[in-house]
Amino acid sequence: MDVLVIAATEAEIKPFLGVPAQQRQGLDTLITGVGMVATALALGERLAGTAYDLLLNVGVAGSFDRAIPLGEVVWVVEDTFSELGIEDGDRFIDSKAAGLAPCTFCSEYRHAAVNKLRRCKGITVNTVHGDERTIGNVVERLSPDVESMEGAAVFQAAQHFGIPALQVRAVSNYVERRNKSNWQLAQAIGNLNTWLTEFAQF
Repeated sequence: MDVLVIAATEAEIKPFLGVPAQQRQGLDTLITGVGMVATALALGERLAGTAYDLLLNVGVAGSFDRAIPLGEVVWVVEDTFSELGIEDGDRFIDSKAAGLAPCTFCSEYRHAAVNKLRRCKGITVNTVHGDERTIGNVVERLSPDVESMEGAAVFQAAQHFGIPALQVRAVSNYVERRNKSNWQLAQAIGNLNTWLTEFAQF
């Protein structure tokens, strides 16, 4: 199986990149840059010339759900462009309801490596949430478990090119007023790369 491992930054998968090449056989990597636009551009360029059996998007994420321990690796099975739509006064109408474009994408692909992971619902954002009012609004509207800045872009690209996709993320922080002293970034990256190395063995 030819798999493309997609991450926004090299730092998120640096331990995996240090694994001997023979242990990463069949897995290409793509560092896209941060955000949905950078991800779409990088993926479009790569997929226009190279065929893969699976897209695997990995990285860290913020969690809205404090029942998910920091550092836990989760399986994102649904992802939404949470800001894609129109405002009508204080009412937000998502792009699908407005008749403009789909905004939610699901992954139906199954793999033994994700069977034991917690299934989560994600949102993809341009602006990471850090204000109680906007956090409350998006939780009320979409009930997400986690957020990232790239996930739904990978799912949409996978749908466009007809390639199965998985999204696996490690929770580095809770979604709250920005406070990096509360983050567990090193633990999240360590756990994510342990999982990724195990995935390579399947």
